[in-house]
Amino acid sequence: MTSSCSPSHRHTIGINRRELLQVGYTGLLGIGLPALLAQQAASAEARRANGERPRKAKSVILIFLTGAPSHIDMVDMKPDAPPEVRGEFKPIATKVPGLQVCEYLPRLAARANKYALVRSLAHRENNHLVATHHVLTGYPQPGAFFDKVASRDDWPCYSSALHYLRPRNDGIPTGVNLPTFLMEGPLTWPGQHAGFLGPKHDPWQISRDPNAADFRVDSLRLAPGLEIDRLRDRRALLDQVDRQSKRFEELAECRRLSDQQELAFSVLTSGKIARAFELDREPVAVRDRYGRHSFGQSLLLARRLVQAGVPIVQANMGRVQNWDSHGAIFPTLKNRLLPPLDQGVAALLDDLEASGSLDETLVMMLGEFGRKPKLSGNGGSKGIGRDHWASCFFGLFAGAGVCGGQIIGKSDKIGAYPATTPYTPDDVGATVYEVLGIDPASEVRDRQNRPVQLNRGRMIEALFTGAAG
Repeated sequence: MTSSCSPSHRHTIGINRRELLQVGYTGLLGIGLPALLAQQAASAEARRANGERPRKAKSVILIFLTGAPSHIDMVDMKPDAPPEVRGEFKPIATKVPGLQVCEYLPRLAARANKYALVRSLAHRENNHLVATHHVLTGYPQPGAFFDKVASRDDWPCYSSALHYLRPRNDGIPTGVNLPTFLMEGPLTWPGQHAGFLGPKHDPWQISRDPNAADFRVDSLRLAPGLEIDRLRDRRALLDQVDRQSKRFEELAECRRLSDQQELAFSVLTSGKIARAFELDREPVAVRDRYGRHSFGQSLLLARRLVQAGVPIVQANMGRVQNWDSHGAIFPTLKNRLLPPLDQGVAALLDDLEASGSLDETLVMMLGEFGRKPKLSGNGGSKGIGRDHWASCFFGLFAGAGVCGGQIIGKSDKIGAYPATTPYTPDDVGATVYEVLGIDPASEVRDRQNRPVQLNRGRMIEALFTGAAG
């Protein structure tokens, strides 16, 4: 298949036609595929030695499919598998020969040359909360057990780690999560905040639907009639009050309030980020292209935020467990989830590319795990679905030097397990940090001020070299 980084036809294990013929001839000489793969690895290493590293990005947009999407019904379809595995959907050809996706993702099919698919992600956590932490932080949740809710012992999310290592006070938050906070009843999903780094480094959380007619972010707007000079006067008064309240500063929540006040003041007086939330500044045609739904307008807002200077934006596609398809999986995907996702992500990639921002923005789309290959009736009256499956799932990556038009990794014939060396959420985390110019092995301090290593994964090199594996 054709990659944006390599003009030759490349198969899913990363071998082009010339190399395949070479395997045939070298097999007669006793060399064969292992030697060729070793040669290919050496070539990739040489490219890295020559400085061919991922392009350093200014920003990351993480499109999170909360609840875990079905890889088998979206981008790793198994049309030759038994009916109880392959499901109801049909694969369609994409712009890249040899790469197929679901029939309900036609826009992404037409843009397959812009992104790379990793089909061999895997880990061991089949529980939503624990798995979400692993994917959103690049590190297993400390003391993880079934439904372990968020705590200050958790690992920091990507934006929090970036803020810790590169603090800023220019009125631009390091991270923004939108448009939902992942919480259900007493369960608060871990991986959404700074964990042991403390609330000072938490990302901003936006909890309103950008598609709402009256969408605005009250905390980023001045009260009617309140001008900047008057705000500065009020801040001077607030400083006097604060000096009388020093004894409360040791309390974590008080400290968080102070930090948020400081950032809010910077944002309000600069206005740059506040304007990013004013979606009505966008032409009607642009808003329509993203789709007048929560998915599309959330991705439009994510684009506006990164172009305003926010390094990391996480856009949750739906409320918690939105993609948790235990029952009615096919009508739910067909009618409610895939069309708006397809429309919004395609528009995002187009806009970033047209503005030149795609080269400096890493776009990732993934969930916390995949879905079980064999269909089940556990949805009861809701019909058939697929249960949790952490042993194999997918990630879509674009921008920041990612070689589009390639498949990285391969699952087995029913999509149950990786048939090539698996990648983990730790590797996704290492990739995020490398792209942002952060050493994944950076030292951070936990709540006891002990030094710990930020990440233990390895960057997914194939994303940037075009040598799929």
